Amino acid sequence: MRSAVVTGGSGDIGRAICLRLAAEGYAVAVCFRRDRESAENVCFEIAAKGGTALAVQLDLSDSGSVAEAYGRAVSQLGVPEVLINNGGTAHIGLFTDMQPEEIAKLINTDLTGAMLMSRLAARDMVRRHRGRIVSISSVWGEVGASCEVAYSAAKAGLIGFTRALGKELAPSGITVNCIAPGLIDTKMNGSLSDEDKRELIGEIPAGRMGTPEEVAAVAAFLCSEGASYITGQVIRTDGGWI
Repeated sequence: MRSAVVTGGSGDIGRAICLRLAAEGYAVAVCFRRDRESAENVCFEIAAKGGTALAVQLDLSDSGSVAEAYGRAVSQLGVPEVLINNGGTAHIGLFTDMQPEEIAKLINTDLTGAMLMSRLAARDMVRRHRGRIVSISSVWGEVGASCEVAYSAAKAGLIGFTRALGKELAPSGITVNCIAPGLIDTKMNGSLSDEDKRELIGEIPAGRMGTPEEVAAVAAFLCSEGASYITGQVIRTDGGWI
């Protein structure tokens, strides 16, 4: 049975990715930090369609938690053929107002945690000479965003990490890629006012927000055999915004 580990599996994009991979025949480790109920609901959805899923608690900012979560996923679902680094956190506000511990927490969650999880998965993938690693970055990792400086830095780090690791693991038959979503219709963006949404959508040539399912479709393609010659790439999914 093929298996996949998806961090941030309880969120909107994570849920869509978990459901899509389950539909492709993967047993899925649905990793979550706090929202166990949402993660278990994703597992129920997958099970209702005949799939296999496991809710796994994970704090990406804690290296011990990363190792424990990965070990649990492997012990119950087997060594993953796919790792989706989707988990993360955001901070909106002036960079000069951020406390050092807030900066460290965000970087450890959004970047270092993904690196540590990838390190564990890559070791197993190299031994099997196959695997797919896909990280979810952001358009802000490419161009930066005012009042989201630390977040932009972490997402930019994911892009650099992807490009370098893709080169390093290519001889072992492993692909490493990154998706940079733009404005996606998620709960996180639900805090935007209607006016802010209209203004942002007015800047997007496609004339709308993207959906979590559209991000999931890109992730599924990058995990497929059809993408076996694509590695070290950043796939922008933003309706032509940037």
